[in-house]
Amino acid sequence: MRIRDFIETNYSHFNAGELARCIGSLREFLDGGGRLMISLAGAMSTAEIGKSLAPAIRSQRVHAICCTGANLEEELFGLFSRSEYEHVPNWRHQSKEEDAELHQRGMNRVTDVAIPESTFTKVGESLISLWEESEAVGDSRFPHEYVYDLLLHGDLKVSSAPEDSWLVAAADANLPIFTPGWEDSTLGNLLSAKVIDCTLKSNAIVRGGLDAMQSLADWYREDDSPTGMLQVGGGISGDFAISVVPMLRQDAGVDVPLWAWFAQISESSPSYGGYSGAPPTEKISWGKLGVETPQFVIESDASIVLPLILCSLE
Repeated sequence: MRIRDFIETNYSHFNAGELARCIGSLREFLDGGGRLMISLAGAMSTAEIGKSLAPAIRSQRVHAICCTGANLEEELFGLFSRSEYEHVPNWRHQSKEEDAELHQRGMNRVTDVAIPESTFTKVGESLISLWEESEAVGDSRFPHEYVYDLLLHGDLKVSSAPEDSWLVAAADANLPIFTPGWEDSTLGNLLSAKVIDCTLKSNAIVRGGLDAMQSLADWYREDDSPTGMLQVGGGISGDFAISVVPMLRQDAGVDVPLWAWFAQISESSPSYGGYSGAPPTEKISWGKLGVETPQFVIESDASIVLPLILCSLE
């Protein structure tokens, strides 16, 4: 039985029913000529979401990604060094002393896996070379453009299957990626450090969030197709992406349509005061969605739900 058929047969109520309705609506939206942006927050790349996201990119069911700096770099780290990761089976009960022992061995834990510090050094050295080349010629690029260059033209050896990497699929398709707040990442920290120690003269070789918003505005306007958004988690990747519409309409005075489809996978609650739990109806008041926009909220674990959605789009 196909995953889609299994969901249609067994998922009828509550969050399961919302998931089934979301998948059916999204398939209809895409089959009708819509294009989809996915925003990635949390540690989805470390959770190996590429196994389901890469095929969706290759089949042209995903047309752009807005992600945190962590998701961009962690997909890159996994591609080159996942064979060196350590599994942390007892992560829910990990003691402070056990985490300190990981630190002493140069291992950095992300929930149930530990990434070796040597990974950051290896990838970082390759990127520093690209940054130095850009500075020498007065170039400036977005974070993902350097990553694409490294993937397509670099000489780093991969340690995991390239077909399971959403970054490889995105690079092959030259998929638009928008990364607000990239400085909140290991590689962003590295760039700052290299400016501090005078290896580089300026961090301007990497274009920042304001440039990313202008680039996102260009992407949003370049196609007349209805544009939808699947928000995975909350945080800056989701808030940044969806805000392009009121920015254009209200601040720039540009007549663009509202987001034409929206769904959110979230475990947050609005009662806790966090933006990440804000329901779609609240987004109507901000001029992001319309009353008639298909809207779905699946209150569940994105590492479980997102692969089900993506594999049901085939």
